[in-house]
Amino acid sequence: MEEPIQRFTFRKEERLHGKKDIARLLAKGKFRSCRRFRYCFIPDNGLPYSRIMISVPKKLFKRAVKRNLLKRRIRESYRLQKHLGRREKGADILFIYNSREICGSEEIFSTVGQIIKEVGHGQGKS
Repeated sequence: MEEPIQRFTFRKEERLHGKKDIARLLAKGKFRSCRRFRYCFIPDNGLPYSRIMISVPKKLFKRAVKRNLLKRRIRESYRLQKHLGRREKGADILFIYNSREICGSEEIFSTVGQIIKEVGHGQGKS
């Protein structure tokens, strides 16, 4: 019997949006830092899947092209590694890019993977 094909998709439901949900995340979430990122998370969002939100501050990168590049890299890294934090219950995660340098895709990939693992285990190290 063949194994099911794993789909690396990023559906619209997996995006964190809405004032209530974002306000709840910022008020009750746990903030942590990891290399070039700060992140905030709530380990249980009451849904069977996780939702994310990505922020690259305009204060650090004035050009929208650079902000969009970083957001695209973070989104792609999450999409390919979201299975690492697989649990019965989903989490809400806010990724905040916190460096003035544009780092490479490999570094973003490894850092996002590390964050997903920490959030998936419900602990999140400082």
